[in-house]
Amino acid sequence: MQKREKRIYLTGFMGCGKSTIGPVLANMLGWRYCDLDEEIEKFEDMPIVEIFEKQGENYFRQREKELLRTISEEDKVVISLGGGTIVDRQNLQFMKRTGVIVYIEASIDVLYNRIKSKTNRPLVRDIILSENPKEKLIELIDNLLNKRLPFYQKADITVRSDSSNFGKNIDEIFKKIIWFINEEN
Repeated sequence: MQKREKRIYLTGFMGCGKSTIGPVLANMLGWRYCDLDEEIEKFEDMPIVEIFEKQGENYFRQREKELLRTISEEDKVVISLGGGTIVDRQNLQFMKRTGVIVYIEASIDVLYNRIKSKTNRPLVRDIILSENPKEKLIELIDNLLNKRLPFYQKADITVRSDSSNFGKNIDEIFKKIIWFINEEN
């Protein structure tokens, strides 16, 4: 089996910054970047919202699991996961064996502000399109985050992304990953 540090899995709630941080981090490492949700959309030839509507969440989660394993066959790749990918115990165990998991943490207020107008997210779309969505959306974020937090906390590295200083967030993640890789060897 290959060394764990050959893959980095970015996890966290939707809106935490995985898809923003991932490409920059990959570039800093000289690795390839992959967004798991985008790969699923390419594979299925439809947006995730449509996959959820036509095929259901169980179908989506199965595709997610399959593509996670396919992409992880590659070395030197940074993979941004969907917010719920890590909740599947098989996915979590697989990622623990094959890479370094980085949890990008953000407060409920920050998450709300980042996703309040994102209608391409199936779990929040109906709420965003409803009347007076703020209270409902904050409640959903809080509930989902509380359910997922025990899984996110199993990450090897945790970094807070509440700061608007993007460069500082990337630098902190990069330093922690380098430290973690050096400790593993």
